[in-house]
Amino acid sequence: MALDQTALDTLFNDARTHNKWTDQPVTDDELRAVFDLMKWAPTSANSSPARFVFLRTQAAKERLRPALSAGNVDKTMSAPVTVIVAHDPKFYDHLPRLFPHADAKSWFAGNAELAEETALRNGTLQGGYLILAARAMGLDAGPMSGFDKAKVDETFLSDRGWKSNFLINLGHGDPEGLFPRSPRFFFDEVSVLL
Repeated sequence: MALDQTALDTLFNDARTHNKWTDQPVTDDELRAVFDLMKWAPTSANSSPARFVFLRTQAAKERLRPALSAGNVDKTMSAPVTVIVAHDPKFYDHLPRLFPHADAKSWFAGNAELAEETALRNGTLQGGYLILAARAMGLDAGPMSGFDKAKVDETFLSDRGWKSNFLINLGHGDPEGLFPRSPRFFFDEVSVLL
C-alpha cells in the first residue's frame, strides 16, 4: 500500500537539508526510536555494517570542532545532535548472528577489498535510512561531508576499529536557515528504460 501524501511530503517532497536549528532538544529516547526504525531497512546479506556515534553534549561537539571544515562549524555546533555515520570494516564477524542461514562470514573474512566495499556501500545506505527515519519521527536532518576523516577516526572511532563516512546534524530545523530549494533532474535526463 502506498504512503499517503502527508507521509510522502514528510519524507521527501517538503523535507529539506537544515543548516540552522531551534533550541528544542532531541532526547535519547528519540534517537533510540530513530535507530529502531532505521534498523529494519535492507542491507546486503543483512550485513548492517553502519555504526553511529551520537554527539549530544557540548563537550563531545568541541572534540569534533577541529575536524570540521569552516563552513560546517556553526551549524554543527548549534545542532542538538551530530551523528558520525561510520562503518565497521569487520562487520562480517556478526554475520553468523545476522545472516544465520548461510556461511556469509566466509565471503568477506579473507577478502579485505570486498569487505570494505560492502561495508562502505551498505553503511552509506544505512546512513540514508537514518535520515529518512529521523524525518519520519519528526526530526530534521542536515547531512554533511566537509570534515577531516582521519581526525574524526582518531578522536572517536579508532578504539573501536570503525571508519567514518559522513556526518548528520539532527534536531528541529529553523526554516529561516534554509536556502532556496535547488533544482533536481527530470527522469528522462538521468534514467534509461530498457
